[in-house]
Amino acid sequence: MNKEKIKVIIDTDPGVDDAACLVFALFDESLDIKLITTVSGNVNIHKNTRNMLHILDKFNLDYPVAKGCEKPMARESIHAEHIHSVEGMGGYIPKESNRPLHELDAVEAMYKVLNEGDGDIVVLLLGPQTNMGTLLQRHPDIAKKIPRIVFMGGSPYGLYGYPKHISFNISSDPEALKVVLESGIPLSMVPSDMGRNKAHLDEEYVMNKVKNVNAVGDFIFQMYDKYWEPGYPDKRVATNDTCAYIYLTNPEIFTHRKVDIDVDCEDMPGKTIIDFNDNGKYDFVTGVDKQKFLDLLEEKLKKFDDFKLN
Repeated sequence: MNKEKIKVIIDTDPGVDDAACLVFALFDESLDIKLITTVSGNVNIHKNTRNMLHILDKFNLDYPVAKGCEKPMARESIHAEHIHSVEGMGGYIPKESNRPLHELDAVEAMYKVLNEGDGDIVVLLLGPQTNMGTLLQRHPDIAKKIPRIVFMGGSPYGLYGYPKHISFNISSDPEALKVVLESGIPLSMVPSDMGRNKAHLDEEYVMNKVKNVNAVGDFIFQMYDKYWEPGYPDKRVATNDTCAYIYLTNPEIFTHRKVDIDVDCEDMPGKTIIDFNDNGKYDFVTGVDKQKFLDLLEEKLKKFDDFKLN
């Protein structure tokens, strides 16, 4: 018997890690993608939206895309061109697209899609949570129609082995996460540590399992070639957003625990604080079977062996 597809809205800020994740997610037969929304993050909203449309053009796909918030809920925009490059896609230069956007902005498009659903559309947040926070402020009634949010971001302090930094997605708009946390919606948090330290791609994997495998592998490698994670003694590529997507579709290869989560919006904006609690409100991803994760990515990439890119 076929598993029922997961209905999902993908909110994204492409971004190398977003783009690499989307290559797999957009073709995933276990997902029923209802809407894609863009948000200011890795680069500005115009470039993020352009990048999203270009990915659809390049892969000849047709999904509705709604342009999202241009700046955080209560702060000035910050971006990460130093990681993702000026255009946002590493060593790959995207083209402009003539593809039309959704007639509504991202917040109203999300509201419409969720409101018309049966309360079974999961939201996958791959970037700053500005669109979701704004949606919940503008239309608080929609919370009851969202069964679950899976989000990438956060680098909790006080946990052995976690880098002592605040993750980009949360620090970009901590007020948005605060709204989401207070909404009562079930949340699954996939911390940035998962993609940087537990399921990262080392240089050998990238050179042997991505580069020259097929045309899609070469496309991903073009992005990765300018995206090596800074601050580590080895060459590695972070898989942050891919971890969040794979956790949604293949949770069995991850470990997780119940926690309570808070976010600092004042002293250290974006600092996420978690408290392990068997009766906690949220799921927190703690680990991954890395070999199964890498095998799954390899399997997904091999499916593109005869695929022709535009």
